Amino acid sequence: MAKLKSWSEVARGGVLALGLVLAAHGAQAAIDVDAAKETARQNNCFKCHGMEKAKDGPAWKAVAAKYKGKPEAFERLTKHLTTGEKAKFPDGHEENHKIVKVANQAELKNLIDWILSL
Repeated sequence: MAKLKSWSEVARGGVLALGLVLAAHGAQAAIDVDAAKETARQNNCFKCHGMEKAKDGPAWKAVAAKYKGKPEAFERLTKHLTTGEKAKFPDGHEENHKIVKVANQAELKNLIDWILSL
C-alpha cells in the first residue's frame, strides 16, 4: 500500500510547481518592449517594417509567425540582422540588409526576442 504524503510534502510540491509556472512566465516577461522599440527606432527598422503591415520588408508579426516553434529562429534572425545578407524587396530587387548597431549582445537579444514574441 502506498504511503500518503504529509501536508508539508504536498505543500512543498505545490510551491515547486508554482515556482516553475512563474519562472516560465518570467522568461516571457524578461523582454523589455520599450528598449526593443528604441533599438528598432535607432536603427530605422520602422522605415521598412511595420508591426502588422508589410512595407518594403515583412511585417514583424509575419516574421514571428514564420518562425513560431522553429528552433533555428533566433539564430536565423541574428544572422540576418548582423551580417548584411541580401534582403528581397516587394518589387523583386535585392539589397544588403542594414546591419543593426547595438551596444551589446543583450540589446540584440532583446530586439530579436521581442520580434519573435509578436
